[in-house]
Amino acid sequence: MIPSKQRVFEILKDVVYFPKGGNIVDLEMVKDVEVGENLIRFRLVLDDVDDEKNNMLFDTAKKFLNDAFGDVEIDIIPTEPVTMLSQVKHIIAVASGKGGVGKSTVAVNLAVALAMQGFKVGMIDADIYGPSVPIMFGVEGERPECYDKGGKTYMVPVQKYGIKLMSLGMMVDPSQPLIWRGPMATSALTQLMTETDWGEIDFLVVDMPPGTGDIQLCLAQNFKVSGSVIVTTPQKVAFADVRRAANMFKHKGVSVPILGLVENMAYFTPSDMPDKKYYIFGEGHGKEFAEELGIPFLADIPMDENIATSGDKGTPYTFNNMGPVTAAFEKLARKIIERF
Repeated sequence: MIPSKQRVFEILKDVVYFPKGGNIVDLEMVKDVEVGENLIRFRLVLDDVDDEKNNMLFDTAKKFLNDAFGDVEIDIIPTEPVTMLSQVKHIIAVASGKGGVGKSTVAVNLAVALAMQGFKVGMIDADIYGPSVPIMFGVEGERPECYDKGGKTYMVPVQKYGIKLMSLGMMVDPSQPLIWRGPMATSALTQLMTETDWGEIDFLVVDMPPGTGDIQLCLAQNFKVSGSVIVTTPQKVAFADVRRAANMFKHKGVSVPILGLVENMAYFTPSDMPDKKYYIFGEGHGKEFAEELGIPFLADIPMDENIATSGDKGTPYTFNNMGPVTAAFEKLARKIIERF
């Protein structure tokens, strides 16, 4: 006699998933149940399909079903949950040890350079306390649209220059400070990540806040980050902060691959004399930093008097300019692409 699907669900209600404190049916972990004369097959949705503790859950479910239906084959297919990030192929975190090194400028222009090479790109402003992406993309005052699905509200990212954008700066008064404790900030980041309808994305570039705090840990420990890019300036005094940022990503509790180091403001090149290079802070420090940390050196980004102006006007420099700066960001984008 072929067991009914309803009876299968009744049996599986006795299987408790302790991390979430409920049974696997009420937690909506059981999907696509198929029953045959000698077979019961279903998908089991798990946060981490590679977790060895899942084996205990599988064994319990099989035992309960065999006790109820006899010696039938039980085929359990572990499946990751379908989320708004399910179609995002790679999450790239752009980080720095301290503020003022041009991390957001690097993140924004990297996103543009990836999009200009034909990839589907999204960008999230994770600098909760000092969001700058809306200004640099010229979308100040724009608000993401929302829609309801399954009793939950989702946001549609604002699009500019072919890039899908989300930032807390689009949803709060930019003149008001965010006086939030760590848990509130990490909760905001989680909502931006999981409640935004990203659709199909090749690269989701995350502009991180400076330092090694709660936001960095939240992103690293709760999401599958494909790799991190660390931004520095050439001054040797910046190296201590670079080391802290690199060691954070290397820490066993974080374990995010470091794609490499970017040296921003590596030299000054006048826009009317693009062949000239003035190493104001000294030459080769970025490569020395990367070698000492044992990570790849990705690119040295020159200074140009128009970069800041472009960002203030809401037009990323790489989008409509040629020359050494754009070439440097294109080189950086190619290295990221080659890595994956």
